[in-house]
Amino acid sequence: MPRLTPLVAGLPATVPFVGPEAQERAAGRPFAARLGANESVFGPSPHAVDAMAAAARDAWMYGDPEMHDLRVAIADHHGVAPGNVLVGEGIDGILGNLVRLLVGHGTPVVTSAGAYPTFGYHVAGFGGAIHAVPYRDDHEDVDALAAVAREVGAALVYLANPDNPMGSWHPGPRIAAMLDDLPDGSLLCLDEAYADLAPADALPPIDASDPRVIRMRTFSKAHGLAGLRVGYALGHADLIAAFDRVRNHFGVGRVAQAGALAALRDRDWLGRVVAQVSDARDRIAAIAAGHGLRALPSATNFVAIDCGRDGAFARAVLNGLLGRGVFVRMPGVAPLDRSIRVSCGRAADLDALDAALGAVLRDLGSGVAGVAR
Repeated sequence: MPRLTPLVAGLPATVPFVGPEAQERAAGRPFAARLGANESVFGPSPHAVDAMAAAARDAWMYGDPEMHDLRVAIADHHGVAPGNVLVGEGIDGILGNLVRLLVGHGTPVVTSAGAYPTFGYHVAGFGGAIHAVPYRDDHEDVDALAAVAREVGAALVYLANPDNPMGSWHPGPRIAAMLDDLPDGSLLCLDEAYADLAPADALPPIDASDPRVIRMRTFSKAHGLAGLRVGYALGHADLIAAFDRVRNHFGVGRVAQAGALAALRDRDWLGRVVAQVSDARDRIAAIAAGHGLRALPSATNFVAIDCGRDGAFARAVLNGLLGRGVFVRMPGVAPLDRSIRVSCGRAADLDALDAALGAVLRDLGSGVAGVAR
């Protein structure tokens, strides 16, 4: 065996998520409804599909390592300079490189307990010291995050707005004001993966040249391109330039760049998807209420359903749904784990959820009357 570094040798051989494909292989059958990974079942823009098909003929060539056309288009879309834009292999890939730039052994990093686990996965991989802050009222606690950052002198603070896994959000001005509460030299990593699906007032008015924050966006959610792995960041030009020291310069391929560029330009398709997601959120809330459960408000393409008890009960509900062919996930930390997380789906997907959820609750002796008791 190769000699692993002491740091890596001490880490568990796990990944943040078990994919639905692995679960299907274990079960020996496909899921009837894939509602756990927050993908867009409504698919990508037809223009993006056409662009990818055309680009496939040139797949023998590497993609542009500077991703010039896509970066310029993103910059125009946001009204910033191309030097403020970084494109990478999804937000997950950009997070890994951001942590690599800023975090070494023992570097203090602040996040929320139960927030998107891939960030913590990267921090652990580079030896950072994670300081986790509990949620408050199903929201990431921006005041507590800033307070702990000041207490420990955090180099990096992670916040998702809108939030995953709860779907909650803070008004944009509140996030902007948070920057003034952070200690000098601390960087806010603002994960805005669900920004295209959020109300306009959830997005803070922050200048892209502000050195205190880097904002992350993705083509995996509303644009329906999760299989391509294309994300981008907006930040100060000096920080964006620093990524050239560590990033995989050929990490975003030619086909992916073409698909993302076409998707960005198709605003009509994006508007259709946003409307479909809104309808699906309403349907999920109605399904939950019909079974005596409560759907939490969401600004994302998923809905957290409060199962009304503790994490053990929610886990039983989740396992029951998986056993009936409906793939969903749940938060992993109490008290968030009293919920299951259901991605927005098509009518047939949500019909399957409705039927399976009713059967699961009946099996658990917890129908409408039982849960609402």
